[in-house]
Amino acid sequence: LTKNAIESLFDENFEKEQLEILSCGTSTPDQLLPSHAAMVHGLLKGNSVELNSSSGICCSGMNALKFAYLSILAGNATNAVSTGSECVSPWMMANRFESEIENLKDLEEQPVLAFKKDFLRWMLSDGAGAFRLQDEPNKNGISLKIEWMDAVSYANELETCMYAGGEKQADGSIKPWQHYATEDWLKESIFSIKQDVKILDEHILKKGVESQVKVLTKRGLTVNDFDYFLPHISSHYFKDKLYQEFKDAGQEIPAEKWFLNLSKVGNVGAASIYLMVEELMNSNTLKVGDRLLLSVPESGRFSYAYAYLTVV
Repeated sequence: LTKNAIESLFDENFEKEQLEILSCGTSTPDQLLPSHAAMVHGLLKGNSVELNSSSGICCSGMNALKFAYLSILAGNATNAVSTGSECVSPWMMANRFESEIENLKDLEEQPVLAFKKDFLRWMLSDGAGAFRLQDEPNKNGISLKIEWMDAVSYANELETCMYAGGEKQADGSIKPWQHYATEDWLKESIFSIKQDVKILDEHILKKGVESQVKVLTKRGLTVNDFDYFLPHISSHYFKDKLYQEFKDAGQEIPAEKWFLNLSKVGNVGAASIYLMVEELMNSNTLKVGDRLLLSVPESGRFSYAYAYLTVV
C-alpha cells in the first residue's frame, strides 16, 4: 500500500532515482523488524536514500512528515517523501480471536470479546497516502508551503488508552507481550489492538482543544488565521462534540472551515491526514494565500500533532 502511494508521486519532473529521503509512519508495520521504512524502500527499489521510520499511532504519519520537513528546512536534502499508511484488517479478522473465545468457554465465562477490542474491528480501515516535499514550489499548479509543525504529548499525566502487544493492568500500567507465556498470546489476544474507551471519552477532546490553543498561542495565531481546518477524527460521533468543546473554550471554528472525508475513506489512522490533504488539494477550491490547519490526535497516550500550511 505504501509503495503504491509513493510511486504515484513520480513523473517526468521527479523520478524515483532523484529521491533523497524516505520517511514513513504507520501504526501497523508488517513486522517488528526491520523498520517499516526499510521494508518500503526494499519494495520501492530505486537508489540509496536516507530512511526514517516513525512509530506510534495516528501521529506517526505527521511525525514522518515533520522529519522530512525539518530535513529540507535544515538544508540536509532538497527533496523527500513522507507517508502515512495502515494495513489493519489482517489483525482484526474474527479468526484471530477464536482461541480467546474458546478459552473463555473453558473458563465458563461469557464468550464475548471485550468491547475494548471488538468495536475497533469496525472502526479502522486500510490505506496509504504520500507527500512529496521539496525546497521550492511546484512549477505546475499550486503547492502547500509548510510554515510550521508542532506536537504535544500528555503521556506525562495520562495513562495508556490505545495499545497492542500487551494488556492493561489494574494500576493503568501495560504488561508487555514479552512477559506472557507464548500460549497466552492467543488465549488472551495479546497482540490485538485495544482501546480504553472510558478514558478516551474523558480526555481526547479536552486535551485536543487544550493542545491546539497552546500551539496557536505559541505561534501568535487565532482561529481567524486559517481558512481550512482539517481535523482527523476517528468517528463522526466526535465531530459535534469537538465543535462544542472548541466553542465552550472560546475557540469556536465556523463549520464552513471544517474539511473532513471520513465518510468516504474511513478512519485510516496515520494515513487519514494525508488523504484529507490530497482530496482538498485536488478539489480545485484552494487559492493562493489560503491557510490550512492540520490537526491529528492519537489516543495511544494522548498526543496531538499540528501543521500550518499556506497555498502558494
